[in-house]
Amino acid sequence: MDERMTAITQAAEFLRERLGGRKPVAGIILGSGLGNLADYIEDAITVPYVSVPGFPAATAIGHKGNFICGNLGGKCVIAMQGRYHYYEGYPMHTVVMPIRVMIKLGISYLFVSNAVGAMNKSYNIGDLMLIRDHINLLPNPLIGPNMDEFGTRFPDMTCAYDLELQDRMLAIAAKQGVSLRRGVYVSCSGPTYETPAEYSYFRSMGADTVGMSVTPEVIAARHAGIRVLGMSVITDVAHEAGDDYVTDENEIVRQADLASRKMTALFTEFIAGL
Repeated sequence: MDERMTAITQAAEFLRERLGGRKPVAGIILGSGLGNLADYIEDAITVPYVSVPGFPAATAIGHKGNFICGNLGGKCVIAMQGRYHYYEGYPMHTVVMPIRVMIKLGISYLFVSNAVGAMNKSYNIGDLMLIRDHINLLPNPLIGPNMDEFGTRFPDMTCAYDLELQDRMLAIAAKQGVSLRRGVYVSCSGPTYETPAEYSYFRSMGADTVGMSVTPEVIAARHAGIRVLGMSVITDVAHEAGDDYVTDENEIVRQADLASRKMTALFTEFIAGL
């Protein structure tokens, strides 16, 4: 058996036993500063990543490194408090291993969130944005022998972010009085923040926001036919050469934390309607 599949199967079996037979309908990935959404999961079981066979520690700031399984909006979900990033030095199959493990546990939906910088000049710090499409500048996680158990060699990415799910979330946001942007996200490796020239380049490509995660997870999920919804919180904005401005990772986490209550309310109602 493929060593990657062996590791995924072992991790899934371990988690299945720890979860006592619970079958999550959705996986939720909580990025920088957004892990507090997990506090609203009821009847929760917490499993640290480092206790799961084959899982390393999460090292990114604001990432607690736990699986949380329980009820949100009356549905069983499994949430990741933090993710793995390519910039941490992990190979791409490790970055997406948690998604494949959640797929083995039976999820039908994947909801991803992250903190991003905005090139779109109409966006403001604290805004929430639905990801309508992405530009992936990270290595593709499907490079290498295809894992046939999950999907085809060349999966279609025409609709990576499910249109029906987007429409449903937009309706919930309108009902709750939450302004929700809808734009294109570009991912790059990091861990440096972007230069003014890079911001300008990404804007010319048609991207509204930039970050260092999400796209590998989405590709792995879509490879397996999982429906995906993505939401970002704008935690900083593009700056020009010569600006008296320094991107601060602690401020990014703080801004994401401030937005987490709005995101929690949106996801709770959304999941309740699945």
